[in-house]
Amino acid sequence: MGNVWKVLKTEPDYKAALKRTIELFHSDENTPEGEELDLLLLLVKDYEDRHYHIPDPDPIEVIKLKLEEKGLKQKDLEHIIGSKGYVSQVLSGKKELTLKMVKGLHRYLGISADILLADSK
Repeated sequence: MGNVWKVLKTEPDYKAALKRTIELFHSDENTPEGEELDLLLLLVKDYEDRHYHIPDPDPIEVIKLKLEEKGLKQKDLEHIIGSKGYVSQVLSGKKELTLKMVKGLHRYLGISADILLADSK
């Protein structure tokens, strides 16, 4: 293994672990290199969880992005959310998503219910 890895506490340690992870990325399982890779992945994830907060996506922004990806318009959500005006109010953040809307949007747009149930910003 050459390197005796331990909990990553500094940015240089983290960068060294990332560099070694990339070198080992295609290692076979159940080999010394594969075992080292497994350990490094855990250490890197631990460091990132402690030092890099990734905010939850805003549900309204995710809905807008999905509409754009699928080439849909706000009017395409009327059968789920309600009138044109109500769709507009929901997408502008003036009205909250209801559980019924969340279920419909999850089915129609394929957005995770976890994302849709998160607080809007």
